[in-house]
Amino acid sequence: MPSPPATAPPPGRRTLVVIPTYNEVETAPVVVGELQHLDEPIEILIVDDASPDGTADTIERLSTSARPVHLLRRSSKQGIGSAHLAGFRFGLDNGFDRVITMDGDRSHGASDLPPLLEALDTHDMVIGSRYIPGGGVENWPLHRRLLSRFANWYTRTLLGLPYHDCTSGYRGYRRSVLEGVDVFSIRASGYSFLEQMVWRVDDAGFRICETPIHFVDRLAGKSKIESREIFRAAWDVVATRRDLRRSRRTQQTKQSQPPSERPSDRAD
Repeated sequence: MPSPPATAPPPGRRTLVVIPTYNEVETAPVVVGELQHLDEPIEILIVDDASPDGTADTIERLSTSARPVHLLRRSSKQGIGSAHLAGFRFGLDNGFDRVITMDGDRSHGASDLPPLLEALDTHDMVIGSRYIPGGGVENWPLHRRLLSRFANWYTRTLLGLPYHDCTSGYRGYRRSVLEGVDVFSIRASGYSFLEQMVWRVDDAGFRICETPIHFVDRLAGKSKIESREIFRAAWDVVATRRDLRRSRRTQQTKQSQPPSERPSDRAD
């Protein structure tokens, strides 16, 4: 059955769905098709890291005038964090009001997108969470479940975050968040990038909530998250906590000084 024609979004709700891909020729077209059949006025951007299996070429053939699929071809494998940043830049430069990120391996379901978009009407950032009531994980071996649970506990504990799923890549941001947080200074990738984004948005005082999603382990191909990335993410959380404590000490020192002794930020 052909996809329904795209409809114009309401004012302030022009939405871009960013999908990073690498060797997802079997699954990314299915994800695109499922998104296009939703009754949601969205546009799709595929950020492909030079997939050897021809993912980008296959996606390009799916694009039609009624349902265009934007495609950003990159010259090499640069990581999910870099891909998300490229999607943010595309969204900001092209006037989108909201940016969603999700995986292209079918681990993130299109059916979970409408509730996420609805939550984004009243919040600045929405996390698709596996670890709140209504959410869940399918087909993961025990060690992956334990590792994911530990990573989220570790992040919440060290950074003081109240959210249950800080490593979920299925999430949405309002334009004001991407413009108000210095996202393009983040150099981390993988889990590290996702954790950094949650912390920065929360620290800036934006409203964040979680909606339940059902995560299904990828149906084809191999996971792009390597073991060393998991350990790097753990270290990045420690570094973030160190920087946070240093920043707070500096702020406390400034506040304890009499106004006449505080350093001036005004240029001469």
